Amino acid sequence: QVQLVESGGGLVQAGGSLRLSCAASGGTFSNYAMAWFRQAPGKEREFVSQINWSGDIQYYADSVKGRAAVSRDNAKNIVYLQMNSLKPEDTAVYYCAAKRGIIWYDGDEADYWGQGTQVTVSS
Repeated sequence: QVQLVESGGGLVQAGGSLRLSCAASGGTFSNYAMAWFRQAPGKEREFVSQINWSGDIQYYADSVKGRAAVSRDNAKNIVYLQMNSLKPEDTAVYYCAAKRGIIWYDGDEADYWGQGTQVTVSS
């Protein structure tokens, strides 16, 4: 059983930056592809970014491309999401997710989810 704990969310002004962290425990971290999702009030959860098991392949949703950077430290069992030039529409609860395997394919379901961290961007 893998536990995922997100942190780093908060209130930030538009144009600001945040770095979200997701600490994993209870499993072999490098056995999992990791991803970030978000859910805004009244909206469905959406994909934000993913990173493969080794950290050398990343994908981003068009809505954050160029403003986000995902990375991981397999020695520390942490995955990060750096978000820059934040916009009010980035306001959401951000979730970390893990999927057993080397990479996250379209349609794959997460094996584990974190509890989420709130990001609020004020205009």
